[in-house]
Amino acid sequence: MPRPRKRRRREAKRIPRSRTTLPEYDRGAVPYGLATRRALRDMGLSPGGNDGPVAILRCKLCATRPNWSCRHPTRGFLLRIDLAVPKRVPTLAQERALDRAMAARQTCGECGRRFYICLSKKLGCCLECHDGTPADPSSYTAPTASAAHHLAA
Repeated sequence: MPRPRKRRRREAKRIPRSRTTLPEYDRGAVPYGLATRRALRDMGLSPGGNDGPVAILRCKLCATRPNWSCRHPTRGFLLRIDLAVPKRVPTLAQERALDRAMAARQTCGECGRRFYICLSKKLGCCLECHDGTPADPSSYTAPTASAAHHLAA
């Protein structure tokens, strides 16, 4: 019987905080005018004119170690709010193209019902068509009459 492998403990890279790196802020102590990408998205803004992060939002673990720089993947990067631009609004043609793409993923190929969720690519159809499991009527829209193409040409 083979011996169990010993797990090596991952060494944390401890880098002392210095003035040459980006400033770091703990959660709840971020100055006004800085926000993460997610916070910008909630405000209806996109990073736009920001060339890069201006500060680092430290993770919860590093809040207990004020002398060390945060190198964990859970740290966040802070961007300036005044350089952010409003989100772009999709055109009607873009929304129509997205709806067609989603319809292709949500429509059963056998019965023609469009579900409110994406169907499995592996099965290629809904569960009712695949194995007879009844589908909840509130989870799909009834198939419409086959629409002849409405294009001008």
